[in-house]
Amino acid sequence: MDDQVQARIGGIVGSNDVVLFMKGTPIFPQCGFSSTAIQILERLGVEFETVDVLRDPEVRAGVKIFSDWPTVPQLYVKGEFVGGSDIMMEMFQSGELEELMTDKAVARAA
Repeated sequence: MDDQVQARIGGIVGSNDVVLFMKGTPIFPQCGFSSTAIQILERLGVEFETVDVLRDPEVRAGVKIFSDWPTVPQLYVKGEFVGGSDIMMEMFQSGELEELMTDKAVARAA
C-alpha cells in the first residue's frame, strides 16, 4: 500500500483521541455496522471524529492494512486500534469501552 496513504491514516489516528473509520457519516451511516458504532460512541458521550471511507478508496483499502483488520468500521482510541463494531458492542455491554475511555482520559462531548 502507498506509504503516503499509510502516513495520512497515521496522521488522522494520531491527531484525534477517538476516530472511527466508517461507511458514511454519523448522520447518514451507509451500513448497519457503522450505524451501530456511531450509536455506541454517542451513548458513551465522548468526542470523536469520523472518516467516511466511501469518499476515498485509498483510505478504505489502506485502513485495513494499517490495522491488519479486514473490515470497516474501525475504532481507534488515543492512537490504538480497538476493533470493529462487534468488538465495540462486546466492550460496551461489559463496560470495558467506557472504562477504556475513562482510563485514556477521552474528552466528553459538550
